[in-house]
Amino acid sequence: MTKHVNEWISEEAVEMEHELIELRKQISAQGILVQDLMTGVCRELEEWKQSNGDNYEAQQDPDISELQEPLPSETDDKKMIFLDNIDILLAEHKIEEALEALDAEERNSSELNGLGDTSVGEVSEYKSAFLERKAILEDQLVQIIEQPSVGVLEMKKALSGLIKLGKGTLAHQLLITSYGLRLQKSIEVLLPSCYVCPRTFSATLSKLVFSAISLTTKESASVFGDNPIYTNRVVQWAEWEIEYFVRLVKENAASSEEVSALRAASICIQSSLNYCSMLESQGLKLSKLLLVLLRPYIEEVLELNFRWARRLLFDLVELDKSLLFSEFVDSLSAFATSPESVILVDSGKRFVCIVMGILKQLTPLAVVHFGGNVLSRISQLYDKYMDALIKALPSPSDDDGLMDLKEAIPFRAETDSEQLAILGIAFTILDELLPNAVINWKQQNESNEPKSGPIENTVPSASTTIDLKDWRRHLQPSFDKLKDHFCRQYVLNFIYAREGKTRLDAQIYLNGRGEDLYWDSDPLPSLPFQALFSKLQQLATVAGDVLLEKEKLQKILLARLTETVVMWLSDEQEFWGVLEHDSAPLQPLGLQQLILDMHFTVEIARFAGYPSRHVHQIASAINARAIRTFSARGIDPQSALPEDEWFVETAKSAINKLLLGASGSDTSDVDEDHIILHDEIVTDSDDTASSLSMVESFESFASASMGELDGPMFTDPES
Repeated sequence: MTKHVNEWISEEAVEMEHELIELRKQISAQGILVQDLMTGVCRELEEWKQSNGDNYEAQQDPDISELQEPLPSETDDKKMIFLDNIDILLAEHKIEEALEALDAEERNSSELNGLGDTSVGEVSEYKSAFLERKAILEDQLVQIIEQPSVGVLEMKKALSGLIKLGKGTLAHQLLITSYGLRLQKSIEVLLPSCYVCPRTFSATLSKLVFSAISLTTKESASVFGDNPIYTNRVVQWAEWEIEYFVRLVKENAASSEEVSALRAASICIQSSLNYCSMLESQGLKLSKLLLVLLRPYIEEVLELNFRWARRLLFDLVELDKSLLFSEFVDSLSAFATSPESVILVDSGKRFVCIVMGILKQLTPLAVVHFGGNVLSRISQLYDKYMDALIKALPSPSDDDGLMDLKEAIPFRAETDSEQLAILGIAFTILDELLPNAVINWKQQNESNEPKSGPIENTVPSASTTIDLKDWRRHLQPSFDKLKDHFCRQYVLNFIYAREGKTRLDAQIYLNGRGEDLYWDSDPLPSLPFQALFSKLQQLATVAGDVLLEKEKLQKILLARLTETVVMWLSDEQEFWGVLEHDSAPLQPLGLQQLILDMHFTVEIARFAGYPSRHVHQIASAINARAIRTFSARGIDPQSALPEDEWFVETAKSAINKLLLGASGSDTSDVDEDHIILHDEIVTDSDDTASSLSMVESFESFASASMGELDGPMFTDPES
């Protein structure tokens, strides 16, 4: 119905316009006839006056005197005819002819261009009429430009006409307004599709916006040239349109928590920056503004997506098929040491799949400008995952608040193999799966990146660039937190295994004797340190099975365990309080035993082939403190202690004896739960620890070269 009414109104308007044109023609024709008649009458009166003489002047009628005023000259007749012709051209909408006529008249008429010497009043009258016609022509040109259906060529002709009329600023504003209105209509048609195709909406919208900017820039240059005033106005208008574009993207984007929102945001960055790159050839540099406007939106999408990833990681709901990368995470299946630990393995697979699912959504230019942000958030997610794995490990009673974490995995590691499996999963994700995922992702994006040169003014800042080595270093403390927790609880469980009483009781170093001391012609470390050696052997055997082909991790763990023991002893105030008390019955034999135990601990590290420098430093500090304590009570260390070489060789010999399982009173009282005796025959040697490392029981974690521990991923404090 509305369509028919509009058509009827349009037809009526056309008919009225034709009638108006005809009426104007008739009026113009009648005006010419009246003018001719007046000219003829005036001539006849002039002739009659001359024939009757001067007597008539006194008798003439006042009305007749008016006719005797100076008659229009031939020039005035031409002006009137010109104005009448212009009226006809305007009435017939012959715009180009009217424009040419007005332009020619203005150039040739001294009265119009201000070069004549006619009176002001006469000039003003004709010039006023002339300017009125120019204003009418200007209105007609504006109407043409403002028509929604006007063609490009017709618009350019109308714009050129306004420029000839001296209305260049108006013409340029009309050009920008026209293309802005066309863009607005296209956007209104597109908006409903944002709910149907949320991922591609931003790309389609960016195509509309940047195409309009490009076309407007070209037409402006075509009509107005390189005038900087008009160029700056185009740039200003383009910036307004980009601001509007970003606002539309935010208002019509999918829910920011969904993976599709991240994909849509990435596509938005990719498409819009590509268009910005194309516009640079036209002198428009809009990339920097676009990134400034888009950054808050992209960061909000990333923040909400990683919140969603945390919930997905710990809620253990079924993953979407798009997030499954089973062939990529199958290596974690080897850590399923028990039916219960399948939950633990699944959590590791889930973590990697979620991360890969997020990486998959990013386009090449999104990686360039927001890749650093993404990797930083992956690091934070990994840290949260490490906290959850820590909760799955046994915890000392004085642990630091991790039990209050809401995010956890429904699994509790009880056995050594289950605890080592946790470390193996965390290490494999850190050392293999995450780096491989990021490298593959980076390579794919680089291969898909456009061949064109870099976009000016969009060089990524230091906070957004991707430095994989630096990123791996940022991940390391999260794994170290898990590793240190395991070592701490493992060592404390060992030290306090005797019904809550410490194994490393300072009483064993008092009076030079005790049930834990073995000091005769063939001295041995005290029982707690013999048990430590046995405990580490047991763990090495389990680690060889659980952490298969993870020799680097095995060395790291066993080195850290040894280091944790001496660190505990160095900081244990109760231990030193007993020795340093004035009433403590200190004897030289106690000092000898303590120093032998420290040398024995250092040799354990050397024997296994893992870093011992830090262990040696702590052990040396303990020895120095012990010597000061005993010296303060009158015991001369020079006479009480053998040479350092004696302690080293005695410690090495003790390791061999414990491995041989020699019979006799030296080891008959050692707790069988903690000492494993081996049947292999190992000859005593005066060589360095490298000769001892051939013992088969330590092959599983002594076979890796020491150089492996000096890599960028796992640099222990002492190395």
